[in-house]
Amino acid sequence: MKSDASKRVTSLLQRILPGRRFVIAVPFLWLTLCFLLPFLLVTRISLSEVDIRHPFGTFLTFVDHAFVWQAKLGNYLFILQDELYLLTYLSSLKYAAITTVLCLFLGYPFAYFMARTKATLRPTLLMMVMLPFWTSFLLRIYAWKGILSNDGLLNTMLLDVGLISTPLQLMHTPISLVIGMVYAYLPFMILPLYANLSKRDLRLLEAAADLGASPWQAFWRVTVPLSRSGIIAGSMLVFIPCIGEYVIPELLGGPETLMIGRVLWDEFFTNNDWPMASAVTVVAILLILLPLALFGKQSGPAAGEKT
Repeated sequence: MKSDASKRVTSLLQRILPGRRFVIAVPFLWLTLCFLLPFLLVTRISLSEVDIRHPFGTFLTFVDHAFVWQAKLGNYLFILQDELYLLTYLSSLKYAAITTVLCLFLGYPFAYFMARTKATLRPTLLMMVMLPFWTSFLLRIYAWKGILSNDGLLNTMLLDVGLISTPLQLMHTPISLVIGMVYAYLPFMILPLYANLSKRDLRLLEAAADLGASPWQAFWRVTVPLSRSGIIAGSMLVFIPCIGEYVIPELLGGPETLMIGRVLWDEFFTNNDWPMASAVTVVAILLILLPLALFGKQSGPAAGEKT
């Protein structure tokens, strides 16, 4: 009797609760509303003509009792011909790659230490990583201006101890830009690495040691390969937003550190050329989707790892 009753309850729950297709459809619907539709809107604007009365551009007009569809490819051709945009895209990719590598170099040891420390200390270390998020992002970047400026904290300390005779020019240079971006995005590298490393089975390292591997060999041949999914996830979380970063290059960078975020701002709000700005945005998104697809392909086998 209990078995029949449980079967009826299970059958009833299966009818009431959403099915697998519905559950999968929810995130796809969310991505469609929050990414695909805005992307299509920006693409539509990029193919339209500039019209002061319509900041979104004109794409479909009514002429001689008929609708005329217009698609202007001149914006994309201009991007390909103008050296400024090419150099800006390359600069954005370069600084994003440098930031990602430095975040990985600094974040991996910290995440490894967090994963191997006592369980009672892990919440404290995790809180230390997340603590900067409690402060405004803009205030934290402004703080670096006070540290790196000619009369800032760093130059003052170096002058006081006699290591330098004149202040170092650190602000508005590639160095200040990289420092600010690494500082801002380092937690995004540490957290995925910690989540991955904390689940690793330490008996694998013991087995490697029994087979004659040194601690360094065990680290490179066991720990690093098994943490590949965490490395890829952290690299994606750092690399992708760094490409379109605007605040840090604006506050800490200089003329040599022009990135695509500043170009977009100028096109949208200075030149008021929304079609051109939208074309620049579409190309930037495609540049982001390419490494994202490559990372996703590499993380495919790692996603099936048994934990």
